[in-house]
Amino acid sequence: MASDALHKFVCLCRYLQDPCHVARFQQLCGVRGTFSKKPTEVGESDEKLGVNGACVGQCQASGDSAHGLPGQRLRKSLNAAGNAEEDECSDAFLNGPSGGDAERDSKGTVKPLRRNSLTGDVGQEFIIENKFLFYLFTIGTELGNEMFFIVFFPFLMWNVDPYVSRQLIVVWAWVLFLGQSTKDLVRWTRPASPPVVKVEVFYNTEYSMPSTHAMSGTALPFSLFLLTCSRWQYPFMFGLSIAVFWSVLVCVSRIYMGMHSVLEVITGFLYSVLILAVLQPMLHDIDTFYLTHSYAPLVVLLVHVGFSLVAFSLDSWSTSRGDTAQALATAAGAALACRLNHQLGLQPDPDRKTLPLTLPLIDGALLTRSIMRLLVGVAVLLAVRAAMKVVAIPLACKIFGVPSDDVRKARQHAQVELAYRFMVYGTVAYCCAFLVPLFFGFLGLS
Repeated sequence: MASDALHKFVCLCRYLQDPCHVARFQQLCGVRGTFSKKPTEVGESDEKLGVNGACVGQCQASGDSAHGLPGQRLRKSLNAAGNAEEDECSDAFLNGPSGGDAERDSKGTVKPLRRNSLTGDVGQEFIIENKFLFYLFTIGTELGNEMFFIVFFPFLMWNVDPYVSRQLIVVWAWVLFLGQSTKDLVRWTRPASPPVVKVEVFYNTEYSMPSTHAMSGTALPFSLFLLTCSRWQYPFMFGLSIAVFWSVLVCVSRIYMGMHSVLEVITGFLYSVLILAVLQPMLHDIDTFYLTHSYAPLVVLLVHVGFSLVAFSLDSWSTSRGDTAQALATAAGAALACRLNHQLGLQPDPDRKTLPLTLPLIDGALLTRSIMRLLVGVAVLLAVRAAMKVVAIPLACKIFGVPSDDVRKARQHAQVELAYRFMVYGTVAYCCAFLVPLFFGFLGLS
């Protein structure tokens, strides 16, 4: 009985992991590849590439055999019985309307918007037949990228509710840490291309199980909804609908972009729900500890730096480790700045007796002031980030005795990358929570 259930579960996982489902969904949404040859026909140089066209040198650099990695062995077991179907699917996409003749299509071709974060690869051209879905899912995938967070969290802190923003940053940082660390333990590669079209290549050389975009795209909107539904007066179904739409848009966009299989997105969604179920009831206590406990600054630094070191020790260097350190550095900087605000009596939280809060009337003056705060504040944060980036790498290299001639190579040293992320993004978060609000007061935008 148990063995039958396990067999059915493995078969279901194998089915959901099949990259052909991703390719079919892309074709349904009007994405056409320009594949001209099967991967086995390209040449001997492709022997060093993974199934997604990504270099697997980062795995080999740590001395691991590709066949010896536990996550890859699991993936091999899931796909063993489905290899024939996958080959047939690849042949169909290579020889069908998305094959070599597709690049002659009158609609023209486009390339991924950003280069690969590790290799600088620009990706392969593809054809977009449905521009609306392309822009919709591009927006969806940007909801999990750095520029969205550098606007979203400050907007909440400056214009909506600092209390909610503080706790949401905690959720985001730990969801990203757990997701990225799980990726480095499982070590599954991205969906095979072909048949999948890589609409995005920025994260293509990172591991893919689970989808951290799906995790953050689920945890953030639902945590925001849970934090505000009893704190602010607004229609319950309206808030729930926004959370569901946000989550679905981000999750589906990762399949559209060719970055994740259906299984990886579903796993990311369920994983974030599990994390949220554990973390959400603790958020108020964590926030209170950060603001009031005498040892909070020391604990914040030790915990966030310590878990960043854990993330760096799980696998060889890649941008995913930097992203994890960046999230933890942001959370640490924000926590220390918010504690200072609390100690100085700045940005006090409203009395609990006044809850739930009433949404203000959105008039021209309020809208103008909010937009001005966002534009001025984000401009300051971007300037701080740019200035700190100039200073951080040479300083970290000098501290740890690493040559700074080649920035990319220098950042592959864990100590340099970790120091760089904490110096840059810890400072940006600190400015966001403490210095920028003071600047608003000076400008009369408080």
